[in-house]
Amino acid sequence: MSGTSKDFAISIIRTLREEGHDAYLVGGCVRDLLLGRAPADYDVATAATPQQVLTIFPEAYGVGTQFGVVLVPEPEHASTTAASSPCHSERSGESAFGDQPQSHHHGSIEVATFRSDLGYSDGRHPDEVRFTRDSRQDVQRRDFTINGMMLDPETDEVLDFVGGRDDLKAEIIRAIGSPEIRFAEDKLRMLRAVRFASRFGYAIDPATLAAIHRFAPQIHQVSRERVRDELTRMLTEGHAREAFLLLDETRLLHEVLPEIAKMKGVKQPPEFHPEGDVFVHTLLLLQRLPHPCPPTLAWGALLHDVGKPPTFRVAERIRFDNHVDVGVAMAREICKRLRLANSETEQILALVDNHMRFAHAMQMNKSTFKKFVRMPHFDQHLDLHRLDCAASHGDLTTYNFIRETIASTPPEEVRPEPLVTGDDLIAAGYNPGPEFKKILGAVEDAQLEGRLHNPEQAMEFVTREFPRST
Repeated sequence: MSGTSKDFAISIIRTLREEGHDAYLVGGCVRDLLLGRAPADYDVATAATPQQVLTIFPEAYGVGTQFGVVLVPEPEHASTTAASSPCHSERSGESAFGDQPQSHHHGSIEVATFRSDLGYSDGRHPDEVRFTRDSRQDVQRRDFTINGMMLDPETDEVLDFVGGRDDLKAEIIRAIGSPEIRFAEDKLRMLRAVRFASRFGYAIDPATLAAIHRFAPQIHQVSRERVRDELTRMLTEGHAREAFLLLDETRLLHEVLPEIAKMKGVKQPPEFHPEGDVFVHTLLLLQRLPHPCPPTLAWGALLHDVGKPPTFRVAERIRFDNHVDVGVAMAREICKRLRLANSETEQILALVDNHMRFAHAMQMNKSTFKKFVRMPHFDQHLDLHRLDCAASHGDLTTYNFIRETIASTPPEEVRPEPLVTGDDLIAAGYNPGPEFKKILGAVEDAQLEGRLHNPEQAMEFVTREFPRST
């Protein structure tokens, strides 16, 4: 969020204090400010109850008032924010919903009442929330020490009751209090520990790491959507290789993506993959992902060779017969399991399905090549091919050929206006039916090959190659 949002958050704090309520910046924004980073968003914690906050800010609205959470929209968003669909983003610190990542409401500040949580019988949500006026009590229920600090923006005083500043300096991810209790409360915190450790390049405190090992099999208590969102952030935040190594080390990878864990130790032909096994190759792709990275490209890179482990065999050399088709089916099941959107699934499957076609690009005839490069989001397909080559043999000849050919080909030659339509065929006396698709496809191929240039030539071609039945 912008500096304007920081100013707005500070104005909320001042207003709450004028009404007699303690209030501070809290969580990830405090961590990021201490690290000299620009926070993605700003959250406020206060002694005021949700009803008091709603009274003080009439334009505010509750999104989790039972948990003490109210959103206060910035003035320019006040008339539309409550009714608009929230765009997905991370609230980088501890959320007032027991650190569940919330959909961030653009142009709003989350204001949460100081509270303590009592009991997490489902391993996800507090059974009871008890509001308090004690800021020290509030931070005890948060996830990690580096996310458990508060900041007085008017004096720059940091309220640190959990040792967060020391852990920032020591570069450690440490659960607040007992890690067993923190993870028993919400199993998603295990994935968040991995994500924060990989994002910042920090170590996980040994006691916290041991608790993750112990609780890893219980990650399935967390909704698939929340797991998906954490994995997507790991893949797109710029430290995906480190994140997946740590997922493997913590035993979480076997639980959330067993298909990726099975890549370990699956050998590849050294003449094509001198880098090592399928897992090593995949990690090298993740290491090279652009930042920022489209989520579909990141998932496509992760899953592009997911079909290799079950198709591995050794004949005269190592082979992975039909691994693309098997991989597409496996990727479809993974996307379904993690409940990715249909549009995202479609693109991820297309990336898996087409990644081996690049090997034939330089031998394709003109029509096949032009149809190939006009696939939806072809830039992602080309990026995946570049990553795939860079993470194996390093030969970018085909990649450079495709880029140069696209650059030198006018767009109207790649996507030309059709020379013949179905109406033209009907007008010429052809009866509508399945043959139309074959005829129009043949005309398009000839046009893309440069053999047909105008409608007259096209109709001559049709009548010659597809004479009307009498």
